[in-house]
Amino acid sequence: MTEGIVGEFLALKEETEADLLAMQCGDFYEFFADDAEFVGRELDLKVSKKSSHGSSYPMAGVPLSELTAYLKLLVERGYRVAVADQYEVDGGHERAIERVVTPGTLLERTNADARYLAAVVEVDEGYGFAVADVTTGRFHATELDSDELLTELYRFDPAEILPGPDVRSDDDLLERLRATDATLSLHATEAFAPGRARHAVNEQFGEATVSSVGLDDSTGAIRAAGAVLSYVDETGIGVLASMTRLQPYDTGGSVALDATTQRNLELTETMGGGGRSLLDVVDHTVTSAGGRTLRERLCRPIQEENELARRADCVEALTGAALARERLRETLGDGYDVARLASKAVSGSADARDLLRVRDTLAVLEAVAETVDSSELGDSPLAGVVERPDGTAADRLADELDTALAEDPPASIREGNIIRRGYHEELDDLIEGHEEALDWMDELAAREQSRLDITHLSTGRNKTDGYYIQVGNSETDEVPDEYDEIKSLKNAKRYTTEELAEREREIFRFEERRSDLEHELFVDLRERVAERAELLQDVGRALAECDCLASLAVHAVENGWTRPELVESGIDIAAGRHPVVEREVEFVPNDLALADERGFLVITGPNMSGKSTYMRQNALITLLAQIGSFVPAERARISPVDGIYTRVGALDELAQGRSTFMVEMSELANILHSATEDSLVILDEVGRGTATYDGISIAWAATEYLHNEVRAKTLFATHYHELTGLAEHLDRVANVHVAVDERDGEVTFLRTIEEGATDRSYGVHVADLAGVPEPVVERSRDVLSKLRAEKAIEARGSSGETVQAVFDLGAEAFRGSASADGGRTADGEHESSDDAADGIDPTAESVVEGLRATNIDELSPVELMAKVERWQEELDDGN
Repeated sequence: MTEGIVGEFLALKEETEADLLAMQCGDFYEFFADDAEFVGRELDLKVSKKSSHGSSYPMAGVPLSELTAYLKLLVERGYRVAVADQYEVDGGHERAIERVVTPGTLLERTNADARYLAAVVEVDEGYGFAVADVTTGRFHATELDSDELLTELYRFDPAEILPGPDVRSDDDLLERLRATDATLSLHATEAFAPGRARHAVNEQFGEATVSSVGLDDSTGAIRAAGAVLSYVDETGIGVLASMTRLQPYDTGGSVALDATTQRNLELTETMGGGGRSLLDVVDHTVTSAGGRTLRERLCRPIQEENELARRADCVEALTGAALARERLRETLGDGYDVARLASKAVSGSADARDLLRVRDTLAVLEAVAETVDSSELGDSPLAGVVERPDGTAADRLADELDTALAEDPPASIREGNIIRRGYHEELDDLIEGHEEALDWMDELAAREQSRLDITHLSTGRNKTDGYYIQVGNSETDEVPDEYDEIKSLKNAKRYTTEELAEREREIFRFEERRSDLEHELFVDLRERVAERAELLQDVGRALAECDCLASLAVHAVENGWTRPELVESGIDIAAGRHPVVEREVEFVPNDLALADERGFLVITGPNMSGKSTYMRQNALITLLAQIGSFVPAERARISPVDGIYTRVGALDELAQGRSTFMVEMSELANILHSATEDSLVILDEVGRGTATYDGISIAWAATEYLHNEVRAKTLFATHYHELTGLAEHLDRVANVHVAVDERDGEVTFLRTIEEGATDRSYGVHVADLAGVPEPVVERSRDVLSKLRAEKAIEARGSSGETVQAVFDLGAEAFRGSASADGGRTADGEHESSDDAADGIDPTAESVVEGLRATNIDELSPVELMAKVERWQEELDDGN
């Protein structure tokens, strides 16, 4: 028998490509052979050894009621688990795989975050991309280029990715996909075929829908979407019907935030794993759906000013109505994640308690609408949010559920007591008959005690004996002849009678028919709820948005944030603060002014003085303004940007053959290629990962390109003080620095931004603060003093050798231009100084005077190079 079970298990395992198989055996789901050993280690389950016919095998099992919890643990670790259920057939039983639970198709989520299933295919000029959340029915499809694909993968953070057949042969992209936390699952090649995929999409959403959302010609998007639908159908989780709308999305309508920027700004997670992200700080939502909405908006700011104004109007109304705001949040807290409940109803996994949660959440919608309509909130756009769902249909469904369901049903839909009395006439008759029969049983012991005058007589029921009469041994001689003994115990005997047996059969008939009818009625009710999945998703979105907006209002009130003004150009922030750092330390606010004529700030100052924080805070203030939020500032006038690009530090990617400097240059290249004049660019050091001359050259050239060609609004923090000279030559560049107070050898970082450049980095001081041993710090100070004294390194950090080299280059360029044929004799020898002087025209003489008046010790290499260029231009013009 046991060998047969193992053989059946192994045969079923051959049918699936899942990593593990859980097979129902009676009241348990069992894992056998290697699977048992594996889950024993992963889940700390007891593994037993069973022997049969001379062989033994490992076995580990979990009760039926506990399978879901163990599935979640396995699937959230990236494993795919097939589930084989057992069915009674003609007095025996059969087993078949009914579903495969995978990381992207797990319905039972323990947290607020969505975990997506994604598919990626290659097309001629990019990639087709589709992503679905099976727990809510959310479904998106689009086509992207390479950079956009990586950004969207980072944004959605899918739990599982289906690479198309063409992607599987792209080693570089596969490496990128493997670098995510997603499980890569191979799906049937034919599911990605254009014809089959289009048929699946048309079947699911309707051909007219595909046309109306503009995906007719998006072969890549259709192929990816079709593969997702095929995979969800193949897993057998039964949620296809919850995917009611196909939602394309255009990355052009949102603010470009590449994966690097999302990491650098720490929107949803911190780079070091500690501390708090922006989401951690601003999230005051009271529902899981509201938390998901807030997260999505932080990761996808928008440019559409009317929508931003609508959101900000809602937040402003809520900030000014404290009582209504708190009443709204308290009401929202009574609701449930109705979009996920809809998916459970569609999949057939919702129980009676789930449907009661649907009822309660529909009632929340009505209560929220009443709060929104209150005089406290005036004519805010919040009314439009709660009016989006069909309120009449929602009320009808809530009434239907309230009429049908008992108030405190059991967890299992097979236990009965889930349908309210008065809902169904036949069921009411069954319940009444069942209760009468039970009443007869309850009164049986008292009747028999009185009739027979037997004191130690009781009645009971168990699985083995059914209903019985029990009499103590001291009085068994008093039992009548109609009592038939069925069991002898140590101190008593059990009996039955013909009447008792008939009543027992009657009760069993009532119970069986009642259970079947209640289950039938419940399944019918659940199917009607599933048919309204789209309505429930609309309700879920409306409540989630209200929760998200209320969360932003709470944070604005508690932290003194202000509503930003959207303007046509420039960024003007007064007393801006970093939204995360201000919660942790005493924060020093700073202003920012970027305009058409002043669009590029070179920021200098010591390490640890706050340059990075200053740049990040302004990027975050801009981002918050473009989700419709208030911002941490006394005043903010912001022109919406089309993208935020950052280059802040770099981590080695040696496993991919990418050094720190290579990563830095790749990030810089992406910015230079992607940013526009409507973008905001944050550069925290450029060129520091290579030799000084190379680094300065790259930083210089990148600055010129951003200024002259891209013309993006830019904040550039650097320790290359040579770059401060650019303000004299590029009209939109301005210098600012972080102020420092230095007295009696003590240095204090004031953390305030002031106009102008600085010429000190205070690196030795920072080394001292970091705990570098005192002998090293003191020796550093000695070396620095000597180098300054010898002018090998200037106070502003430039090399004297570099300055002299540039000066020599300038002099040589002058001699080459001024002398021409007159500078040398025909045989190449130098003419006398008098003869040479006679050959210098007035223009050249002016350049000579400029050379004589130049003090190279007071110039940076960049400034001197600029002078040399001007001298060359003068000489060229003079010739």
